[in-house]
Amino acid sequence: MLHNNRDGTFTDVTSKAGLTHFGWGQGVCVGDFDNDGYDDLFVTYWGHNILYHNNGDGTFTDVTEKCGLLFEGTHWGAGCAFVDYDRDGHLDLFVSNYVDLDLKTAPLPGTGACTFMGLAVNCGPQGLPRARNYLFHNNGDGTFADVTQKSGIGKAPPSYGLGVLVADFDNDGWPDIYVANDSEMSYLFWNNGDGTFTEGGLEAGVATSRDGRNQSGMGVSAGDYDCDGLLDIFKTNFSGDLPNLYHNDGKRQFRDNTQAAGLVAYSRLLGWGGGFLDANNDGWLDILYVNGHVYPEINGTNVPIHYKQPKVLYENLGNGKFRDVSASAGPGITNVMSARGCAFGDFDNDGLIDVLVNPVNATPQLLHCVSRTGNNWITLKLVGSKSNRSAIGARVHCVTGDHQQIDEVRSGGSFYSQNDLRIHFGLAKASRIDKLEIYWPSGQVDHFVDVSVNQILKVVEGSAKLDSANSVRR
Repeated sequence: MLHNNRDGTFTDVTSKAGLTHFGWGQGVCVGDFDNDGYDDLFVTYWGHNILYHNNGDGTFTDVTEKCGLLFEGTHWGAGCAFVDYDRDGHLDLFVSNYVDLDLKTAPLPGTGACTFMGLAVNCGPQGLPRARNYLFHNNGDGTFADVTQKSGIGKAPPSYGLGVLVADFDNDGWPDIYVANDSEMSYLFWNNGDGTFTEGGLEAGVATSRDGRNQSGMGVSAGDYDCDGLLDIFKTNFSGDLPNLYHNDGKRQFRDNTQAAGLVAYSRLLGWGGGFLDANNDGWLDILYVNGHVYPEINGTNVPIHYKQPKVLYENLGNGKFRDVSASAGPGITNVMSARGCAFGDFDNDGLIDVLVNPVNATPQLLHCVSRTGNNWITLKLVGSKSNRSAIGARVHCVTGDHQQIDEVRSGGSFYSQNDLRIHFGLAKASRIDKLEIYWPSGQVDHFVDVSVNQILKVVEGSAKLDSANSVRR
């Protein structure tokens, strides 16, 4: 854990914070599961996952067993997200699993007959037992109950689950869950509003490519890139494929707009973490994703693909199309690495979204956004009162003139990553925000008009005022 010193530097406080568990850590997600005002930390592993309780004094305590989440075994934990799926004010927990991996019976590296472009490589997940997704209900007393079967999540066949994305895709007020699966169809679990889910990814058009081909999904993100009031989905895929930009057409239907939107420049890259961000604060969501191969064997060969790969930045043109601006976005984008995780947030509170990239066998890279557009912005720190304290699932509607934007507070996302829980909107040249509407999971709706720009505001559910939050903990 790196502590933000608020001067552009960080201090390693991992040991001091008590985050000392050793293992094959994978994904991470954040949320205040006990509503004490301090965001807690969940980390997935091979073996068993860890729930760290935030003690509020800069330290954490492993409460996995105490909370009923200790499951020893062969699960390879993957993506995760806190989500209040039944809107009772307590954050529940969704966990995807990649494979059931028993090291005693797993094939040794290099013993398989797998090849990639003529090279002998270690095999992927095929041949290993697929794993199930799990949903744990927060009992409100500091414990969780496994409701995987009761909720209908367990009805979906085991698969190679990776990235997890939680958002209300059909605007019915209930959070849905999307899972990017490796090598197989991805899942979209529709929330029925009665404590159960129905998997309908194929019918919705987000399970496969446009031509119905299974893909190897990795990272996932949600954002309303065309500002039509519906959250769209971006998903990264394996080398030899394009990412997916699924346009939300409403009525639980999506269209694969990848090619129509112009996301066609890099089919040889292997995508991992990524997401929507307004890099130039013009009010239109851009797309950034990171890349890196899984086969170091390709180095020094004639294979036209590299192990270390650049990042990609597509600028939203505001007309449903994007253009590749990677080459002009600075060395932080063009620098090559074998990247995996990718998290978005404004670490220095300057109103520009920065990016933290976690690579394989290398130092993490912090990309500081420097924009010279002079565009305005607003950042909102939401605090639930009747809703969960982290405000996960809360939706904000921002209106400036005839331009409208939406976003939600969400846990997890990208690839095994956690973004800033604050909501950020670029406002272009708008000097005031005409209207802010906040739809809380509890059903509470708060309205604010004529809001000043270029500030960080704290919004408490049910409050009639906006408070300056420039001193709010990052």
